[in-house]
Amino acid sequence: MSINGYGYKIKADKELIRKPLSHFENDELKSFDIPSIIGNLKKEKSWLDGELISVILVNNPAIKVLLTLLHEGTEVISYQANDSITFQVVQGSLILHLRDDLISLNNGEVLTISEKIKYSFDTVEETAFLLTLVSEKEK
Repeated sequence: MSINGYGYKIKADKELIRKPLSHFENDELKSFDIPSIIGNLKKEKSWLDGELISVILVNNPAIKVLLTLLHEGTEVISYQANDSITFQVVQGSLILHLRDDLISLNNGEVLTISEKIKYSFDTVEETAFLLTLVSEKEK
């Protein structure tokens, strides 16, 4: 099969063996059960006390991935991104303030922001999102 000039070979004769999403093979391959992690985070005292809560899923010099949960009406202001950033909404929606623009990101949507762009965001409903930060190469 060819899609946009790239060839793909599909094997249908092998049985798919599904491993649990929370299973880690090694340091190079990680998988996460996001709904399960969200469920566990919602049991944390800080979340129950009305605070936002975050967990770092990937943390190395080149890339960081955080899962963040926000309560309805949470506002996060005055961030200056020194890295390229990607927001991926897992549940709910975010309203991002970029320069003079408002961008609404809903469940399943992704937005990438180039480095050194000031932004802030807020929510109108309970929201979970993945924040991926990609650092410049070390000089």
